[in-house]
Amino acid sequence: MVIAYLYSNPLLKDTSEIGFAEYEIDHIYQDFTQPRSQFQQLIENHQNERLIIRQLAELGDSIDEIQARLAQLESLNIEVITIESETLSATTLEQLQALQYNHRSRKIRQGHAQNRVKTLAPPGKAPYGYRRSRNRYLLDRTSAPVVKEFFNRFLLYGSLRDAVRFLEKKYGKKISVSTGQRWLTSPVYRGDLEYQTGETILDTHPAILSRDEAAQIDRLLRRNRRLPTRTASAPRSLAGLVTCGECQSGMTVTQVTSRKKGQKEYLYLRPMHCSKQCKAIAYNEILQSTIERICEDLPRAVSEAGLPDLDAIKQRIESAIAQKQSVLEQISPLIDTGILDPETADLRSYKLRSEIAQLQAQLSQLPPVNLKAIAQTVSIPQFWLDLSEAERRFYFREFIRQIELIRTETGWSVKLNFIF
Repeated sequence: MVIAYLYSNPLLKDTSEIGFAEYEIDHIYQDFTQPRSQFQQLIENHQNERLIIRQLAELGDSIDEIQARLAQLESLNIEVITIESETLSATTLEQLQALQYNHRSRKIRQGHAQNRVKTLAPPGKAPYGYRRSRNRYLLDRTSAPVVKEFFNRFLLYGSLRDAVRFLEKKYGKKISVSTGQRWLTSPVYRGDLEYQTGETILDTHPAILSRDEAAQIDRLLRRNRRLPTRTASAPRSLAGLVTCGECQSGMTVTQVTSRKKGQKEYLYLRPMHCSKQCKAIAYNEILQSTIERICEDLPRAVSEAGLPDLDAIKQRIESAIAQKQSVLEQISPLIDTGILDPETADLRSYKLRSEIAQLQAQLSQLPPVNLKAIAQTVSIPQFWLDLSEAERRFYFREFIRQIELIRTETGWSVKLNFIF
């Protein structure tokens, strides 16, 4: 008779396959937790037979434990065969010693996995802005305000490099642009923990960045990727959006100061790389034409775009989150009644919270409002005229991918290419 034994720790992802296809297995024993009740059942039920295992490590959590179980099996005249090596006996000390390093590594990974299930902070130094307290993050009163100011600066001007320079100038805190990028996208500053497995757990510690601010930062980062470099924080609302339809060159905003009394300033849009000697055009003229075009074209473009019903999508995701939250709230009573043991409950809670985090991420990627609902509001010219240049910059980039200037017999016309 041929039997097989498997041990799988539910905290660790088991990527190995069973691999018993070449053997005719009469019975399989499998354990998931301690104590190993199925292994004990195997010992009581069998002797003078063959036992197939995937690897020696599945017989115990330490070298001594593996040796003891091999001795048990040998005393019952049970021949042990692993998938990866030849027949073994209790005296194969060299092979057991070779497993010592793997066991140590497995112990460390198991400890990390247990910390994940308990939603404890991962090992290592706490991120800037936090300090450690019993394996959890707490706000650092000295550095947290610095990080908050960094986020506020980015939200105000939409420029990562500007926010990095601001920190150095105001606080003497020098960080690289890549570090600033990590701060903007890191779940830790949003009150969440992301583990090496790629799973995220929400609300594990105090947040420096609110959910609404985090969603706005994500939208700004996505929007800035569409723009030419160094235009993200340009003071003028049309910067980085305008292209000459004649020479296909991008256009930059230039400022000219009159030498006459009063030194009046004038703004122009000039092609950056023109092969046809296109002339500069007054900035305010294109700005006014852009506002007129967006007021006329945006409502029609939105109605023709066939956009999905964002409210329905949002309600569906929120309903899924509420359903999983309801299941999560039922776990504690199941522990009290003895239906679930604490270890299984922790693992189930962890998986539910990870799934909720994934749904929350989908929710945060949706636009803050329904585009159809605001199209009518922004189609009023006075709406745009009441905004500052920085505010107009924000709204233009929310809707417009490119502004193309088309030469006509009487001057220029504006063509808008919307994002959707």
